[in-house]
Amino acid sequence: MRRKPIVALIYDFDGTLSPGNMQEFGFIQAIGQTPEEFWTKSDGIARGQDASNILSYMKLMIDEARKNGISLTREGFKKYGTDIKLYEGVREWFRNVDQYGKEHGVVIEHYINSSGLTEIIEGSPIARFFKHVFAGTFIYDEKGEAEWPGIAVDYTGKTQYLYKISKGIFSARDSKRVNESWADDQKRIPFEQMIYFGDGETDIPSMKLVKSSGGNAIAVFDPARPRQKETARKLLRQGRVNFITPASYTKDSRTFRLVCAIIDRIKADSELKQFSRYK
Repeated sequence: MRRKPIVALIYDFDGTLSPGNMQEFGFIQAIGQTPEEFWTKSDGIARGQDASNILSYMKLMIDEARKNGISLTREGFKKYGTDIKLYEGVREWFRNVDQYGKEHGVVIEHYINSSGLTEIIEGSPIARFFKHVFAGTFIYDEKGEAEWPGIAVDYTGKTQYLYKISKGIFSARDSKRVNESWADDQKRIPFEQMIYFGDGETDIPSMKLVKSSGGNAIAVFDPARPRQKETARKLLRQGRVNFITPASYTKDSRTFRLVCAIIDRIKADSELKQFSRYK
């Protein structure tokens, strides 16, 4: 019996599935700041300390929450996630792609690979559709309050999770199996069966890795923001991605048609490999 190929759709979150940063849909308002004020402070910490932008914003969240008497718990983060704004069609996207995969003999799995926060994503309306979320997290004290960054995912850190997805490893702390050499036929999802969605600089290493390894990288952009479209075009010109598309995820969108075409090719390639193993 031929095994159905698994196709992994891997998404950045901020700017890819959502038009803003996830902290901007509740948390920043709760501390009485505008997004511009918060990110200016965060960037100032990173520049002043020559520190990671990701660790800087996570530290600032803890500091500002304490200053404003806000308790940062897992449940609190999840509540912020309920108000995240999503691009057109995102809520229906996963069911539509899953159905297309089912009709064409392919297993579809969805993953998040984000520099944002797992806790907020878990509270979003689309959390249930992801097989696993790879993103930043906090360490919590005995009261259940965030006290320190647990995982910070920067642009190069994202690439390790692609290898974990390929090998079927979902532990964030695993640093042994993910670095072991595996034969291609032992990998749960070959890179050729990955579709990576991103929107900007933090996605470039992952986009490049997926594309150079035979998979497909897609840069999305908000049509209402010309600078984003130019960024996507630049990524295409530089060979970082295979395709660019507007960040619309409806069933009649270019994005859906593009992904269906890629799925068709992955299925065809998988069947040809099956024929090549005939003895």
